[in-house]
Amino acid sequence: MIDVQGIDQLAQRLASLVPPGLNAAREDLQANFRDVLTHGLRRFDLVTREEFDSQRAVLARTREMVVQLEARMAELEVQRTK
Repeated sequence: MIDVQGIDQLAQRLASLVPPGLNAAREDLQANFRDVLTHGLRRFDLVTREEFDSQRAVLARTREMVVQLEARMAELEVQRTK
């Protein structure tokens, strides 16, 4: 999901940088900034923080299993060579 609040804040900050002579266009520019930022971010293949954290937990469990399996394989190889 795209953080709409963050995009709105960034669009407001960009609009605040508009020179004073263009105050009438500030709202239009802010809307355009918001649209450009939203469209640009949607082009990226982003995941939510929750999805990222979930996949990180799966990876951590998988790594632990690999370590355990490697240790077990080493034990079996020692037993086989005896």
